[in-house]
Amino acid sequence: MAPYSNTIEELHTQVIHEFSKTLEMFALTPTEARLFVTLYLHGEPMTLDEMSKALGKSKTAMSNGIKSLLDLNLVESVWKKGVRKDLYRADENLYRQFMTSYIQKWLDAANRQAQSLKQIESSIKKEVKQIEEPADMEKIEELHERLGEMIRFHRLITDNFKAMKPTAKDLV
Repeated sequence: MAPYSNTIEELHTQVIHEFSKTLEMFALTPTEARLFVTLYLHGEPMTLDEMSKALGKSKTAMSNGIKSLLDLNLVESVWKKGVRKDLYRADENLYRQFMTSYIQKWLDAANRQAQSLKQIESSIKKEVKQIEEPADMEKIEELHERLGEMIRFHRLITDNFKAMKPTAKDLV
């Protein structure tokens, strides 16, 4: 029976390693990704000590990783009668949680950038009123036109990411 245990443990490690690569595409650090996959595979709430032992990392590293995952709403803190240590578990709906978190990050970033570009656009409009040289006017008009394309680009990104938000049918 021992050879099968080793094989199962190796397969378990491979699953953690490979799926962690996928989660890293969602801007998780390698440690955060492995921590999430470990919690997900474990299926039951774990303490920081259990996570530390499972991943061979320090308790401090696990605590930092859990804080990040909590901020992203990918794990939750749970209470269990008779257990004095903090327990954490992974959200069971991978698609909904990751897509919701990832899309919101993109929406927030696109909105911040669009606002910055709109502020620059306001500055350009003020500057246009003070330009007297035709060559300078041509340069500022070209800049303004390109800036408008960039603002439209951000609007398209925002619209497309909003359309990608998970729906109730994705939750099953």
